[in-house]
Amino acid sequence: MIVIETASLAQLEVLTKMFEAYRKFYRKPPNPSGARQFLQDRLNLEESIIFIASSQGDYCGFTQLYPLFSSTNLSRLFLLNDLYVAPDYRNRGVGKALITAAKEHALAYNANGLLLETEKTNAPGNHLYPLMGFQKDEDHHYYFWEAATV
Repeated sequence: MIVIETASLAQLEVLTKMFEAYRKFYRKPPNPSGARQFLQDRLNLEESIIFIASSQGDYCGFTQLYPLFSSTNLSRLFLLNDLYVAPDYRNRGVGKALITAAKEHALAYNANGLLLETEKTNAPGNHLYPLMGFQKDEDHHYYFWEAATV
């Protein structure tokens, strides 16, 4: 049975390990202390909501949502920014359970919906998201400005 709960600082260590595995998937260099601080800040400042999944007492995945607003739709929405399922738990419904929790959270806040972005090469995500009702946006271009780092 998969259990989904709202993450708290009590799960910070296990969440940090999963977050680092998630970052590794996206080819980011290891930074456990930075990842820990990043998650601790999001939780302490209540800047995101993190749902954490467990199965038979083992933590096995998480998703992180950030609140946004749509001026054109005059509504709230959430950015589903991170979704991670540990390799041993993939294809067991963990990702679906986490997305379901995210959808329920959005509905509880009368949000217009969930927005997500993933790499074109993310085969598991690109398979799962349409199954969960997400539609690929063919109408918009997305641009990114990257600030110079010191």
